[in-house]
Amino acid sequence: MRDGGEVEDSTSTDDERPVRSLARLRKHWLLTSAVALALLTTATAVPIVLADSGGGEPPCEEIPASTRALAKDPAAATRALDPGDELTLFGAARDLLVHENPCGDGAEVLGQVVEAATRASAHGKPHTLAQARSAYAVVAAFDDRDVPAGMAPALARMLAEYIVDANRYLSNDDEAYTPAVDATTAAPDDTGWTTYGRFLAPGEAHTDFEHSQPYSSVRANPEALLAELAKDPEAFAILYDAQRAYLAYYLERITRTGTDPDYHPEPDKDGAPESADTWVDIDLAHLADRVGTLMNLRARYAREGEIPDLTAFDKAVRQHTRGAYRAATEQQSSRPPVGDIAEREVSGPVRGDLTDGRHQLFTTLDAWTEARKVPRERAAELRQLIDDQYVRALWMSR
Repeated sequence: MRDGGEVEDSTSTDDERPVRSLARLRKHWLLTSAVALALLTTATAVPIVLADSGGGEPPCEEIPASTRALAKDPAAATRALDPGDELTLFGAARDLLVHENPCGDGAEVLGQVVEAATRASAHGKPHTLAQARSAYAVVAAFDDRDVPAGMAPALARMLAEYIVDANRYLSNDDEAYTPAVDATTAAPDDTGWTTYGRFLAPGEAHTDFEHSQPYSSVRANPEALLAELAKDPEAFAILYDAQRAYLAYYLERITRTGTDPDYHPEPDKDGAPESADTWVDIDLAHLADRVGTLMNLRARYAREGEIPDLTAFDKAVRQHTRGAYRAATEQQSSRPPVGDIAEREVSGPVRGDLTDGRHQLFTTLDAWTEARKVPRERAAELRQLIDDQYVRALWMSR
């Protein structure tokens, strides 16, 4: 059938067919040129390499060989995603990572690039400044953007790798001057206090997700990314595991009275010492908030149909969950890198309802307070603040 509706003569000669093919190509070229001109007029960027996905689906985007190579070259991956202190290279990092519909295994490859660029080189190794800045770029790149299927678990592992920095995002620090800070900037002051968290490893850089530049739309919101990743059961399990592991890690490093052993407060102007448990309470509240948020998202996505089968989702989450985490019975003095927290060994299988986050948090907390003989009043205070923050996050409208 020709374009005009005429039946094509099956006896056409071979000499005539190339002419018709060229005519069709010319027509398609003119159409493509018109589309390209319109896109240029509106300054709209489109992927260069597209592939027909078939079945009426929008074309998928082929991941270039150069990008695939980064997954096996961590140093090069970090250089590719590092936006710099002034975020001048952020656009290039975003363009490399953000693809609406990657072809084949493209989403998994992009996830591998993220992990290669942002995760510590080995167990016991601290994050470098470039890796920490790259983590900022990854979170900012997916601000208000969908994560393609297959990429979510890798992004969840990255957030788990930076759990101290990501949880700290809730502190609303208005003095975040760069996307990441070096170990010197993050180091505790003479009293043992630092805004970047408790029990920090010496020599480690930290991502400052609260950083923003005036007159710039670049924002890195780990809470928003967590909400996007929670739709995926494997990613959900990774994020939930990381928070429960962090609770065990944190409890085994504070004193039996629930204070930070590294903080030695100076007397205030009235002569009374500042409280040594304030930031412990805040850190634990942030942790409970994250767990409550995960359960809030699970319920909301089930109501809205994002999770079509909640029973199947919960089963998949449990299959991906590593196990339970319990704090050591003696206070720990080690200060391992942040990336090691979520990788700690499990203490056994999960008991009880995994999706009852409050129960899981209380199980770890109560075992610790009993083993460490925490004073009853302080144990009750810690239980109450975790309960309050968890329930608040669970029921908050987001």
